[in-house]
Amino acid sequence: MIAATGLTYGSDQSGLIWGYLFGRGPQAVLISSAEALAWLHPQAPHPPGEFIWLHFNLSNTASEKWMSEHASVADEFNEALHDGSRSTRIELADNTLIAVVNDVLHNFSLDSADTATLWLSLTQHVVISARRAPLKSIERLRQAVQGGAAIRSSVELLVHLLRDQADVLVKIVRDAVARVDTVEDRLLAGRLNQQRSDLGALRRILVRLQRLLAPEPAALFRLLQKPPTWVAELDTQELRQSTEEFSVVLSDMSSLQERIKLLQEEIAAQVNEENSRSLYVLTIVTVLALPINLIAGLLGMNVGGIPLAEHAYGFWIVAGIVATFTVFAVWFVVRKQRQD
Repeated sequence: MIAATGLTYGSDQSGLIWGYLFGRGPQAVLISSAEALAWLHPQAPHPPGEFIWLHFNLSNTASEKWMSEHASVADEFNEALHDGSRSTRIELADNTLIAVVNDVLHNFSLDSADTATLWLSLTQHVVISARRAPLKSIERLRQAVQGGAAIRSSVELLVHLLRDQADVLVKIVRDAVARVDTVEDRLLAGRLNQQRSDLGALRRILVRLQRLLAPEPAALFRLLQKPPTWVAELDTQELRQSTEEFSVVLSDMSSLQERIKLLQEEIAAQVNEENSRSLYVLTIVTVLALPINLIAGLLGMNVGGIPLAEHAYGFWIVAGIVATFTVFAVWFVVRKQRQD
């Protein structure tokens, strides 16, 4: 990766983070922005099957200018960079594939669920990708390319990216399932604690990820039905297969959300049952203490004419009356419980 100099945000002066040239050998060749500029020159010879991938950091203000002046990106790509819509989609514009892909950050965790957007412009010979924050899937793709992955076309590079993103989502779903399993075990053991709020936070994260990462079906359907003329049939089939694999992961995420919802309902039912039981016990205690409180209130008015005030055994007589009423109350409560 090109070293950062000054305030270039991990990129060179043109905003390029890394660049690769494909088709000159079994392995992609790492190139600089100057070499990419020479390759992009209209008079430069391009052997069949050769293409480049340039990845830019949009935090560097020079990146957009360089892409517009030298990479000849479509106007729709520049509009997408500043468009408020972040929905994942792949569209065809002026014989160029424009992809907007939402991905999790490189330091993603289920507690934060931070995501960011990756923009791509694909032609037969040039792949431009740009982002504002480090993303997991694009880094996995770079590592695969650096490791010698055989990529024959620009569309296959996009397919590889989508599959890497699906792998990242599979790991997220796996981690979420493990956390839900732990909550379920604690629920079965009767240790609720704050599990309901934890499940709620996890469910909100999964809903947000699914909303951001799920591709727009209409745009993708149009692309698969009428792909660009330079896209090979094999690439179209692989793109369709990768989107199907991605849909399976999103389906698993939806199933996990339903499972979390059922656990939340079960926890809520247990909490309501415990609250009802506590209220019932409190009501029973109140009923049993009613005779004592009533008689104590009457005798505690401290006015003249209180019965048995001068009697030698007045206290014991009152205690006996209280005990009698209490025993009667206990008998009545027990009888009602047996009838229920």
